[in-house]
Amino acid sequence: MVAKRYKVGWAKIGNSAGFRLSANFFRDFPQYAGAEGSVEVLGNGKLLVCLFSAEDEQCEDEIILSLYLDFVMKRALAHPEHELEAYTEAMAAEDDELMAGVVIDADS
Repeated sequence: MVAKRYKVGWAKIGNSAGFRLSANFFRDFPQYAGAEGSVEVLGNGKLLVCLFSAEDEQCEDEIILSLYLDFVMKRALAHPEHELEAYTEAMAAEDDELMAGVVIDADS
């Protein structure tokens, strides 16, 4: 698959300077309209631009949580004698007490 290239041009923007992408980029990738990100200089004439949409941020949080839980699970399975503890009735009762009266909003 050939990567599609988009025209970029230098522009004075208010009191700052910046690069403007062609409208075709935002037609092809509307999720990046209004996005923020960063630029890394790789070498002479080469930049790496990373854009993060609100969707990306949510997905990134989910990925990080998933990676952390995978790490914890692998560690626990590798060393069950040190990492795993049986979940007892006493623990369940304590959890129930802590959660008493807590209302969880399914819409949020």
